[in-house]
Amino acid sequence: MSDDAAPGLPDLRASDADRERVAEVLRDALAEGRLDMAEFEERLEETYKARTYGELAPITRDLPAAGVTPPSVSPAEEPPADGSWAGRIVGGEGSSAWAVAVMSGFQRRGRWTVPRRFTCVAFWGGGEIDLREADFSAGEVEITCVAIMGGVQIVVPPGVEVVVRGVGVMGGFDQRETGVRGDPGAPRVVVGGFAFWGGVGVERKKTRAARRQEKLERKAARHEGLDAHLRILEGHQDLPRGHGQGHAPGRGAREDVREPRRED
Repeated sequence: MSDDAAPGLPDLRASDADRERVAEVLRDALAEGRLDMAEFEERLEETYKARTYGELAPITRDLPAAGVTPPSVSPAEEPPADGSWAGRIVGGEGSSAWAVAVMSGFQRRGRWTVPRRFTCVAFWGGGEIDLREADFSAGEVEITCVAIMGGVQIVVPPGVEVVVRGVGVMGGFDQRETGVRGDPGAPRVVVGGFAFWGGVGVERKKTRAARRQEKLERKAARHEGLDAHLRILEGHQDLPRGHGQGHAPGRGAREDVREPRRED
């Protein structure tokens, strides 16, 4: 597959986040029965070996991502390298304005554009709305959730301000993230709606790429600590014998050792 490079895509290096998005589509395809285990393992191996956008694109060309916008490997869709939010408030209408789960489920995650107003309904079902890698149509977006004997989980990245205004009857809306101040220029997410014998949860998580980077940094720090410890041990081994022992005989000195005299 990797030889079938997508036409028009620049031969630029792909990032770990690009490979992870493609791997996520493959996992969904395996769960939905679009791929068998052998095909999944083959494509997953090619995903993590891919170095360029052109090598990644063919891997999921024949795989729709149910309920989400299929990930694109275009470098233009990468979050701003400087970490600012300006590049993620893109205007426009948004990728999807609604979602419904009736005794089933829905997902909105990966690279998609959140509209100014998004409405979802979960009846005896569940939904996931993941905003960690999403773009935003405006600086403030409103998500209206109706959860009846079902649930909706909303995941926001660090830095986004969240305001929860929903009403619950024998159900509830998660208020833990309300009141957390957002970063300058970050979007504001207003969560409203109605929950009856159901719930709407809001949690804040870092992106997979950020968590992977932290894991690599912790691993590097452990290695540095181990290397430093080994250097200290090697330094002690290199010290001259008798170093630090005030009355130890020097090298070549004759030491007179007598056994204690036994008394009969």
